[in-house]
Amino acid sequence: MLSLRARLIRFLARQYFRRVNPDRDIAELRQSFEDATKRLRLPRGVSVLHATINDIDCDWLVPDGAEDAPVILFLHGGAYVMGSSRTHRHLVATVCKAAKVRALLPNYRLAPEHPFPAGIEDACAVYEQLLAQGIEAEQIIIAGDSAGGGLSVASALTLRATGRSLPAALVLLSPWLDLSASGGSVHSRGEHDPLFRAEDLPVVAREYCTADAVREPLVSPVFADVSGLPPVFIQVGDHELLLNDSTRFADAISAAGGKVTLQVWPEMWHVFQFFVGRMPEADRAVADIVAYVRNVFSLQD
Repeated sequence: MLSLRARLIRFLARQYFRRVNPDRDIAELRQSFEDATKRLRLPRGVSVLHATINDIDCDWLVPDGAEDAPVILFLHGGAYVMGSSRTHRHLVATVCKAAKVRALLPNYRLAPEHPFPAGIEDACAVYEQLLAQGIEAEQIIIAGDSAGGGLSVASALTLRATGRSLPAALVLLSPWLDLSASGGSVHSRGEHDPLFRAEDLPVVAREYCTADAVREPLVSPVFADVSGLPPVFIQVGDHELLLNDSTRFADAISAAGGKVTLQVWPEMWHVFQFFVGRMPEADRAVADIVAYVRNVFSLQD
């Protein structure tokens, strides 16, 4: 049963997103996202350090005492057209502080000014620079939410194809893995999802790629050969349109002999983990992420 706090947040989210028009000016959408998240404060004991890596503006999130800790390379969500390191600092810093690791959040290039594959190129460039700095691949997790989850998988596929060392794991929160919107949940969860409408997905997708590219594996990794990918951890809500993006991808990983952990959270919506510290379901989900990260990096309590 949903907590009272979750019911309230779901109601407020539904009211807010009903007013969001995906055809609005991109600049307005971006500013709205920034404004909606700017009140989310960093947990105490986490520093923000700005860096430029391969001409890409990035933020390091470093908990006290974690200056040399393993790294989460976190690729923010935002439908490939919005979002930034700032919009996701609260969530990622909360994970970092609890897991005692650091995170790097690149401000990769956004569509429509920079469509596919610009974001993948930026993510891979930052990852390769981490390796060049002497950080072992086994000490890096690539993670992301929504479009950032899709970008995480696409980056791993690109690294595999080019023979690069792969990260220790992928952590995906409500990943957008099928821009063709062919999953059954796009329609079956329509009345439950408080954030999105099925008719909005193609509108957003065409900002990122052409119509004939939506089934390309690096655009929609549900259609990719996933053999040889690192272990994958996925959290998704069972009330979101993108539910089947996660379930189909998890099935593909299993069929290819890979390791996958799939958590489907009852009655939860898209990237509900954003409400960590405000909703018990989000707190429990983040605790599971922290436990997974610490296990991947063999960190002792």
